[in-house]
Amino acid sequence: MKLIILDRDGVLNEDSDAFIKTTDEWIPLPGSAEAVGRLTQAGYAIAIATNQSGVARGYFTLETLQAMHDKMAALAAEHGGKFAHIAFCPHGPDDTCNCRKPLPGLIHQIEQALGVSADGCWMVGDSIRDLEAGVAAGCKPALVRTGKGEKSIAKLAAAGLSQAQVFDDLAAFADCVLSH
Repeated sequence: MKLIILDRDGVLNEDSDAFIKTTDEWIPLPGSAEAVGRLTQAGYAIAIATNQSGVARGYFTLETLQAMHDKMAALAAEHGGKFAHIAFCPHGPDDTCNCRKPLPGLIHQIEQALGVSADGCWMVGDSIRDLEAGVAAGCKPALVRTGKGEKSIAKLAAAGLSQAQVFDDLAAFADCVLSH
């Protein structure tokens, strides 16, 4: 199985420092659903690894989070896309869990759910912690400029992530992967 792991907010949909709290606030980035469709149709299993501390903070419920993921899946499906697994961390930054990125717990959940190794697969994110989680699990890091990505570029070298490839957005990442 060819696996690609994506962060959610800032990669697939618009990000917000005030959190994405409702399905109406979950707004897809241009070309993201189409990119998931193209990658799925090319034989890639697409998984999501997303921190969702808004649950722990009481900003939204697990039911609302599921509704956001249902919307995301429906939009991807319109373009032939599918998510093989969605792993999320509902904990807050001080909860000392093992799943909150930059720890690799979400990626290990994906490996277990799909029965595959993430070693050598892509981890696509818009933040340093996304890439750190991926590298800790043996993934190749890819940073998109969307979301927090543009601000994260300057921090790549200091975080020891100078090997990360940088793409304008998820569509540009898909173009690159599919051209090889």
